[in-house]
Amino acid sequence: MELDKAFGSVGEFGRSQKRLTAFLVLLQVYVACQSMLIVLVGAVPEYHIDQGEIPTSREELARHVQFADNFTSIATEWYLIRHEAYKVNLASSLYFAGLLIGNIIFGPLSDKLGRKPVYMSGLFFDVIFGYVTAFAPSYEIFAMSRFIVGIMNGGMSLVSFVLTQEYVGKSFWALTGSLTNLTFAVGIAVYATLGYYIRDWRFLAFVSNSPGVFFFLLSFMLPESPRWLYSQGNTAEAEDVLQYLACGNGKERLTIKLKPCAGTMKKNDSASGVLNLVKHPVLRWRTIILMYIWYVCSLVYYGLTFNAGELGGNLYLNVALYGLIEVPAFPLCMFFIEKSWSGRRKTTTSFLIFAGFACIFTMFLPENSGLFFSPTLLALCGKLTVSAAFNIVYIYTSELYPTVVRNAGLGVCSMTCRFGGILAPFVPSMKSFNPSVPFMVFGISGVSAGFLTLLLPETLNKPIAESIEDLQSPVYQMLKNKKVNQLEEKT
Repeated sequence: MELDKAFGSVGEFGRSQKRLTAFLVLLQVYVACQSMLIVLVGAVPEYHIDQGEIPTSREELARHVQFADNFTSIATEWYLIRHEAYKVNLASSLYFAGLLIGNIIFGPLSDKLGRKPVYMSGLFFDVIFGYVTAFAPSYEIFAMSRFIVGIMNGGMSLVSFVLTQEYVGKSFWALTGSLTNLTFAVGIAVYATLGYYIRDWRFLAFVSNSPGVFFFLLSFMLPESPRWLYSQGNTAEAEDVLQYLACGNGKERLTIKLKPCAGTMKKNDSASGVLNLVKHPVLRWRTIILMYIWYVCSLVYYGLTFNAGELGGNLYLNVALYGLIEVPAFPLCMFFIEKSWSGRRKTTTSFLIFAGFACIFTMFLPENSGLFFSPTLLALCGKLTVSAAFNIVYIYTSELYPTVVRNAGLGVCSMTCRFGGILAPFVPSMKSFNPSVPFMVFGISGVSAGFLTLLLPETLNKPIAESIEDLQSPVYQMLKNKKVNQLEEKT
């Protein structure tokens, strides 16, 4: 039988899949703590220098500076203030540079070597270097460990996301994808709560990293992805995993017999990876469009966050709100993307266009225009919708790529996403030309990405491609010519 039919027999989201999904979804709390670590660990408290001339050396600075707040950070331990303040941002940039590299490396590796071994390796080194961060004797060691944690954390979380999709039937991909992103947002609030009660930065880093040990040990019980095994021609092993899922779902007597995957009949298919994203015309155009959409999602998301205004007040409350503001986005996603009249494509388009216009309209509202028409509220509404778009794009991208190159495609798209996050803080500096320029950049980017999304095919209730050969079927060639696209719209 076909793989999707096998999932229908086994149970698309039975008890065993719920357990596996819950485990990998909860992993996002750990991922969020690592991602947001520098926000509290690198926080710079109020300080006073008790001499007229600014000290030039760290030793002098240590003698004359007085920190006001009751928490420690790398800034207070290594006196990263004044001329050394850039080092806090440098450590943050190194982490995001690591995420970029991790997305590039781990996607193709897991497509070639398997999801589980690559995921396990990434999580192991993530935990090891997380502890190096907590016990770093110098800033240089700290910065190096953040870079390596970025590589491992970015790659491992990408593969774990793919695993949550490939353990369940296609009709539940939207649910598992949304739960993953929702838990990440909640994880930010959890980290803020830890920071509120743990004011020593080394102990905070230690406690935030420790759940990784628990997740690593339990990960040995995870099975390999049946979709990856099937795409590689390991039909018997895929049948074993499906049988394991069936037993967990209370269907012990079920016998699974898969027919060979068409894409595994040729040896050269084993080289599937990033190169195939360029060689195949359909994949090439999809990848170009998706790269731009991911880039814009990141750019507009962080841009709106920056331009929503300084929240002021309690540092820990601000970090928690930064995560919790995203929570309402996920019910919105789940409602719209499963409706036949909206689906993945139209919903993503609408959210991106709304976020873009939110940026543009923010330029025309005065600061004292009242609570319901304030630029800050409009910008936060824009952030809500771009968060929703970001959530859908993860799910949508997974469905647009065949199994043999799914991780490679997600890795390339995540790479461009990191560029958007890196560039977003620099866009506001364009205010020197005109105060409206940053909002115009974010607005045009969001609107253009929204309209470009319309060039992609709808994937709601459509079959998932397991191999590149599946893309030769007319149902997968909507980007290849407009006539096929029009026929699909009519049907």
